[in-house]
Amino acid sequence: MQKKTYRLSLIVAMASLFLCNAPLFASETDDRIESSAQQSYVFKTYLKDDNIKVESKDGAATLTGTVSGEAHKSLAQETVASLPGVTSVDNKLEDDGEVPAVYTDAWLVAKVKATFLFHRNLSASETEVIADNGTVTLRGEASSRAQKDLATEYAKDVEGVKAVQNEMTVAAAAIEPGTKSMGQKIGAMGEAIDDASITALVKTSLLYHRSTSGFKTSVKTKDGVVTLDGKAKNAAEKDLATKFVSDVRGVKGVTNNMTVEEAQIKETKTPKKAAIEGC
Repeated sequence: MQKKTYRLSLIVAMASLFLCNAPLFASETDDRIESSAQQSYVFKTYLKDDNIKVESKDGAATLTGTVSGEAHKSLAQETVASLPGVTSVDNKLEDDGEVPAVYTDAWLVAKVKATFLFHRNLSASETEVIADNGTVTLRGEASSRAQKDLATEYAKDVEGVKAVQNEMTVAAAAIEPGTKSMGQKIGAMGEAIDDASITALVKTSLLYHRSTSGFKTSVKTKDGVVTLDGKAKNAAEKDLATKFVSDVRGVKGVTNNMTVEEAQIKETKTPKKAAIEGC
């Protein structure tokens, strides 16, 4: 009887100890989530001028405050959602400026600038973007012809853009052999960008490109290497996703595990056709 009483007391004591420590563990996790968010590359670089407060309770994060645009709101949410221990994100951030109506010229300018923002080989701050009835004009200086062409390609892929006039000038001074371009220098800094920030940049970038906005893609990042899972309609779409992601700041490599729907359809049809021919 004494042994049973002792065991029961021991079980109750262990249970009490666990219950007492559980809030402590949860508190430590919540503190780490809030700190990691503020110390992330996205928060310290892209969102540094925004007023964002991150509060976590048992892994459920809530974002409050103001941001300077829809892209910043999306970046903040995706960054926090990618942090270890986060179970959900309630995004209550508000735009502190006037939100332009969808498909207006002001909306297109914001979209094109946001698209340039995520890619290492383009400079959103140094490129002037003008929109007039759906036609986007780009001005500024590109470091090379390839960079200029890339700006045109990315601008054309923004939803609502009807045409692009690229008036950017190409830098007269050629880059000497062995000298890194600005894009390459930024890329070399990728190791300083945390995985949660890279995941957020990739997700938001894919969302802002018209060709990939409809993708149901899972994005995971480990040590700068991004892994994509999901479905693409064809091989061209899959390759495009790889191309866009490879040019996102901080990305060191891309493993694209997306399945191609066209290939799956052919595989299911081929056996049936063979069976009919056999009859």
